[in-house]
Amino acid sequence: MKLKNSNPSFNFYSFSILISLLLFFSCKEKTNSSEAPHPIRGLITEKAMVVSARKEASEIGTAILKQGGNAFDAMVATEMALAVTYPYAGNLGGGGFMVYRLSDGELGALDYREKAPLAASKNMFLDEEGNPIPEKSQVGPLAVGVPGSIAGIFEAHKKFGTLPITELLKPVIALANKGYVVTKKQEKRLQRFTDIFIETNQDTILYAKSYQQGDTIKNKALANTLQRIADHGRDEFYKGATADSLVAFIQRHNGIITKEDLAKYEAKWRKPVVFDYKGLKVISMSPPSSGGVCLAQIMKMIEPYELSAFGHNNLKTIQVITEAERRAYADRGYYLGDPDFVQIPIDTLISEDYLDERMDGFTFQKATKSSDLNYGSVPGYESSETTHYSIVDQFGNAISVTTTLNGAYGSKLYVDSLGFFLNNEMDDFSVKPGTPNMFGLIGAEANAIAPEKRMLSSMTPTIVEKDGKLWMSVGTPGGSTIITSVLQTILNVYEFDMTMQEAVNAPRFHHQWLPDEIVFEPNSFSPKLLDSLRSKGYTTDEKESTVIGKVDAILVLPDGTLEGGADRRGDDTAVGF
Repeated sequence: MKLKNSNPSFNFYSFSILISLLLFFSCKEKTNSSEAPHPIRGLITEKAMVVSARKEASEIGTAILKQGGNAFDAMVATEMALAVTYPYAGNLGGGGFMVYRLSDGELGALDYREKAPLAASKNMFLDEEGNPIPEKSQVGPLAVGVPGSIAGIFEAHKKFGTLPITELLKPVIALANKGYVVTKKQEKRLQRFTDIFIETNQDTILYAKSYQQGDTIKNKALANTLQRIADHGRDEFYKGATADSLVAFIQRHNGIITKEDLAKYEAKWRKPVVFDYKGLKVISMSPPSSGGVCLAQIMKMIEPYELSAFGHNNLKTIQVITEAERRAYADRGYYLGDPDFVQIPIDTLISEDYLDERMDGFTFQKATKSSDLNYGSVPGYESSETTHYSIVDQFGNAISVTTTLNGAYGSKLYVDSLGFFLNNEMDDFSVKPGTPNMFGLIGAEANAIAPEKRMLSSMTPTIVEKDGKLWMSVGTPGGSTIITSVLQTILNVYEFDMTMQEAVNAPRFHHQWLPDEIVFEPNSFSPKLLDSLRSKGYTTDEKESTVIGKVDAILVLPDGTLEGGADRRGDDTAVGF
């Protein structure tokens, strides 16, 4: 039956109101859904995972795990695969640190950091007037420290490995022979350094060619070097034909490393820095890395504050973290160095009483000036071109490994006959105490150059336990920003309820005492927030486009599965099963 309506205009008005209400609730529903989006998750696997800077390396490490190898077997293969596919930082000619947690809860750390040659001296990079000559410590033969990477992977394998080295290196050698595909990011990096490669080596090298995205790079010389190491073991690199070739090359270029330097090199097992943060147990690298001590200092200084209530990357959160970082980096420059050469008061530096006193002058009202803040009184670092990988195996073992050449492609010196770049780690020493190095970090006598001494580092491979169980393996490259990137990644998951991938993706900021400025990832923080910080006396810098860390991490989820966090800032990839 048709209803009679004596007012057509009212009918149209009522219809309009109805449509408006429907649109309002529809829009409101969409708004609510945008406020609470579905979480972004990384790769989820049931048993095991490798996260590294290159897909090929993660795939090779995972393949070793599938063959029945453990995390330490996968370490050997992954690290050498990075040397093949990621010469920017992956290496035979550098060094690194590894932190581990076995399935039974045993903890430990391995130091295979480079060392100063026997002929090194405290003032070797100063001119006649006592001023630093930066190019001598950063580029070319004198910048090279005695490499530790091969010693490191063999030492880890000797203690914990289960599969033969020949099996672990077999897929890596095949990769070097077959070649790997150049990515867009890799193309840009290689093009940026072509001229300095040629200038430093006084000739063209494999990586000085004009590579484009999609090209394949085959490194036959590196394949041959790895084959000799597979056949003859660790001593091939430090005492064999490879050592002979390496020393002859360095000395032809007027370097000071000798066969005795190589023969004397040993990786060292260390006791990691272990501390608690609001119920978490954090296990990180000890000196000569500054990572664990600085991370402990920062986390303990911020522990009394309710960061989760302040909010992620909000004003008060940034203030608290910045002020803690400022104080930790001031201490870093003064107290930390190679523990085989200097006494480091670690227990005091990470004690609650000392750190409470360090934060005494902090107020939300205004910034502390770094010029007014010295190191605390108690009764080096590396470049952005480091690389990190995290591994959790099917047996419940976890490792966190950071390795480096220091600067991009290290010293830029390329051993053509052996197929790899050499590090420029000598710049990580305090070339002249009180003078900033190439990354702006200040050092003191504790990190002065001495023969056979290990240079200070910022590498922070870290493992975290929650409720007595493995919870996270995390680390990153990033030079002086390594410590702060690891810190923010842990906090993002624990304080701000992010997934592992969200925590890795989140924009980051950094402060290191000197220079006295907060560096922000560009276009990632609101102008209003930056204005608020400046009004309180902070100096902000978001002009530089440098990446703050490339975090690779693994999180154990409540149901026991694993979530990978592979950094979007690089070609980083998680692979597992």
